Amino acid sequence: MPTLFTDPRSGGVKKSSGVNVLPIIAETWAEVRDNSNDITYLLATYDANSKTDITIHAKGTGGIQSASQHFPSDAPIFGGARLESGRFVSFVYNGERIGVMLKGRASMHKNGVLNVLEGCDMEIKVWENMKEDDVGKSKDDASIAGTRRVEFNTAQGESQEVQRVVAEEH
Repeated sequence: MPTLFTDPRSGGVKKSSGVNVLPIIAETWAEVRDNSNDITYLLATYDANSKTDITIHAKGTGGIQSASQHFPSDAPIFGGARLESGRFVSFVYNGERIGVMLKGRASMHKNGVLNVLEGCDMEIKVWENMKEDDVGKSKDDASIAGTRRVEFNTAQGESQEVQRVVAEEH
């Protein structure tokens, strides 16, 4: 299923993004959206021998936490998940060993792929071994539970960043 994007220079004419999202992505996303189904996430990436075909990398139960354990370090991941709250989120993950050209291609194809994941409430940032409680946080904030970054100016006018431990709000 080729997806379209709107080029602002064309006066709103829709053009192809060049990505071909295979039908299995929409079918699997329908499983994730179905509350009576146990599937809670899907991960998609480029088909092995293609620069434009997007296919399933993984799907399963366990939401964001389980999905984040299946992120490859050498391929971009386009994904979506059902949270325990019943909300749906989408995301893109680029592993540490992805080359510049592949990152650029994934960036160009991102909207085309995520548009197939209809009904998402928001796009989130993800990382390896993420927990659902981390949704909406940065990786630094999530990895240092109970801390906040505070920036202040010293008497000499230099800006410094420190971490201050704060009591967790319950």
